Amino acid sequence: MEQALTVGLDGSPESLAAARWAADEAERRNLALRLLHAWPLLTPEPTRIPAEIDQNYWAKRLMHNAQAELQARHPGLTVVGNLVADDAQKALLQASSESEMLVLGSRGLTPVESYFLGDISMPVVARAERPVVLVRAERGEEGRAPESGSAGGVVVALKLHGPCDDLLEFAFTTAAVRGVPLRAVHGRSVPIHAYAPWGVDHTVTHEVRQEAQKGLSQAFRPWREKFPGVVVAEAIRLDSPARAVVGAAAGAELLVVGRRKHHPPLAPRLGPVAQAAAHHARCPVAVVPHD
Repeated sequence: MEQALTVGLDGSPESLAAARWAADEAERRNLALRLLHAWPLLTPEPTRIPAEIDQNYWAKRLMHNAQAELQARHPGLTVVGNLVADDAQKALLQASSESEMLVLGSRGLTPVESYFLGDISMPVVARAERPVVLVRAERGEEGRAPESGSAGGVVVALKLHGPCDDLLEFAFTTAAVRGVPLRAVHGRSVPIHAYAPWGVDHTVTHEVRQEAQKGLSQAFRPWREKFPGVVVAEAIRLDSPARAVVGAAAGAELLVVGRRKHHPPLAPRLGPVAQAAAHHARCPVAVVPHD
């Protein structure tokens, strides 16, 4: 099969919105679209069996309906359906390793609300080898993404600690294929020594902004040269990184955040910014693993 973008399906409005978003993105990137429904109780496909006793009937119907809708919307797009008799988390992680991108439906704006197939989505996001995009159902008519050229653009969150080439490559490529601006946001809490009895020492905050601006400029320089057609705006917010990023994502087409590939054994697999983005950003969120 040609290079593909994979979307997980479970029949929920969120997963169907994710499939529509994924079809739009696959067409932009000239990728095939793979629809994946995984369930351990799926049975090997018999040659002939009546629908009323076919254990796979609803899974096949879900796949057929989604495939027919997406093919009608995108006649030139290669859409392939896969029913996999396996644990959903395991199947999605395997699909991620074979795909350019994995797309999942998500719901809920608070940590107590779950994601695609209950508690499966977040472990997949934390362990996937390739970028994972979370898409909500509350996205306008039939869950379709905003048209290219809308004012929202792509927002990328940068920490400025360590390399972030995979993150920036994904963000610049996405902005380029959509033909929209790329907005970089860096959040940094005001240091404790900046506070004084009369308020905040603006000399200190000015130094913090200058240092952050220098870091952003250095990180973006090679990517501006590689993608000269992408308009880039940089924003430094003196706030907690998580609040800064979620606030900057308001109205965006896509929020791009990073995730470290390698962690100490007891460390959480998603940092606070990625966690906040996944739970609270209303736009689709791409979590990109990087070194």
